[in-house]
Amino acid sequence: MKKALGMIEFKTVASGITATDVMLKTAEVEVVTAGPVCPGKYIATIAGEISAVKSAIDAAERYNSAMLIDKFLLGAPHETVQPAICGALEVKNKGAVGIIETYTAASAVVAADTAAKTALVELIEVRLAKGMCGKSYVILTGSVSAVTAAIDKAKAGVEDGLLLDTSVIAGPDERLWESIL
Repeated sequence: MKKALGMIEFKTVASGITATDVMLKTAEVEVVTAGPVCPGKYIATIAGEISAVKSAIDAAERYNSAMLIDKFLLGAPHETVQPAICGALEVKNKGAVGIIETYTAASAVVAADTAAKTALVELIEVRLAKGMCGKSYVILTGSVSAVTAAIDKAKAGVEDGLLLDTSVIAGPDERLWESIL
C-alpha cells in the first residue's frame, strides 16, 4: 500500500518546528523532509497511513493557523513525487522540458503529483523554496504533447493566486540538459 504524503508550510521557523513536533506527537507519521527555507519559512513533509497524515496536518493547523501558509494531503501520491522532492530521480528519456513555478512549496508538490498522474512524463526535480525566496518549481520531461497536457492539468489544480509561471520547451538544447540534471 502506498503511503500518504502531506506537508505543512509555516511563515516562521519557530512555528514550523513546533508544528512538526505537534504532528509527530499526534500520529504515527515519518518525516520525509523538514527544515527552514527562504525567506525564513519552515516546511515539513510527512508520510504514513492517510488517516495518520490527515490527523497530523489537522493538528498542526489547529496549533497555529495564523502562521500556516499552505498545506496538502495526497492520499496516493505518484511514486516519483517523493524521490523528486529528495532529488533522487534519474532521467531515462530526455524530451521536451516543462516547468511549473509556484509561490508555495505545497502547491508545487501538488502540481508535480497532478502532472505525473496526467500524462506519460518523468519528474526531474521538485525544488522546494530553497534559494528561491519562498517560491518552488517542478521540472519534468516527456513528449511535447504529454508535457503540455501535464502542465495544463497541473495549472488548473493550483489554488488561485499560487501559480507564478509555466513553460514548455519543445526541443531543449543539450547544454540546457547539462545545467538542469
